[in-house]
Amino acid sequence: MDKPNILRRLIMRVVHIWRRVMNVKFNPLKHIPDNTLQSYFMLVLFTIWSITFGFIATYYIGWLGYSTITSVVVHLTILIPIMITNAVFIDAERTGAQWLAEWQSEQSRYKLFTNRIKAKNLVRWKVDSEA
Repeated sequence: MDKPNILRRLIMRVVHIWRRVMNVKFNPLKHIPDNTLQSYFMLVLFTIWSITFGFIATYYIGWLGYSTITSVVVHLTILIPIMITNAVFIDAERTGAQWLAEWQSEQSRYKLFTNRIKAKNLVRWKVDSEA
């Protein structure tokens, strides 16, 4: 069995990690009914934490040339494309896109194949000696 495309594996892993950390089904923002407000509050919280870590890096670590604005911009350039990717996957799941079903089945088949090979509790039945 061939290994799935590295780009597909990377994208699926990014979406999986994003959902594990930022999914509003599991954090307190799940009580806000509007999805756009949930995203807005997540971005506000992100900005607050970026600035806080910028101040900590400046004061405690001694990075006196550290720019908090640059930190926020760098974090946003990483997180906004991840948010857009997650939105594409959510839309594909909702509409039942064929490409997503193919990617997911490809991933699950490959994981099943690799886990079969790595099985530690695998016991071979020796027909000649045990039968």
